[in-house]
Amino acid sequence: MIMELAKQRPIRLLPLLGIGMLAIGCTRVPAGLQPVTGFDSQRYLGKWYEIARLDHSFERGLTNITAEYAARPDGSISVVNRGYDLRAGKWREARAVARFRGEPTVASLKVRFFWPFWGGYHVIALDEKDYRYAMVSGPSRSYLWILSREPSLAAPVMADLVNKAQQWGFAVEKLVHVEHRPPGQ
Repeated sequence: MIMELAKQRPIRLLPLLGIGMLAIGCTRVPAGLQPVTGFDSQRYLGKWYEIARLDHSFERGLTNITAEYAARPDGSISVVNRGYDLRAGKWREARAVARFRGEPTVASLKVRFFWPFWGGYHVIALDEKDYRYAMVSGPSRSYLWILSREPSLAAPVMADLVNKAQQWGFAVEKLVHVEHRPPGQ
């Protein structure tokens, strides 16, 4: 009887192993892309405005989208994403924790909005002088965000980022441009 239980235990672990492998795979850097090096997370902290993104269900229909990053005592980063849902007429918020995948000077992180799944967050372009704008990829080229410290981004900077994204194989013709104005206007 004990031998039979021992033989069954690995089979019970297969679904968990599969979930774990899926969760690990969701944090990778897309092939051919390089996260920013020389990254200073302290300078990256604070509020960012989402200027444009590739569409996905968890932000669909939202305006005034921001992300706020803050240091945590354990070295991880707290994440608060916020956006206004025009249809529902209310603010939506999602909280997460982010951890570096390796050295903290490489802008490649994993973010967890709900246990046990981690997603990739890779800064692939950055205003390295002033940290005023950034371009972020997820674990595949289906995820792209262009962020700014202000609710808008200068047209030449935006054009340069979109051009880089296109060269890197992102479907820039599908970018959703986010409105930033007081709700109800």
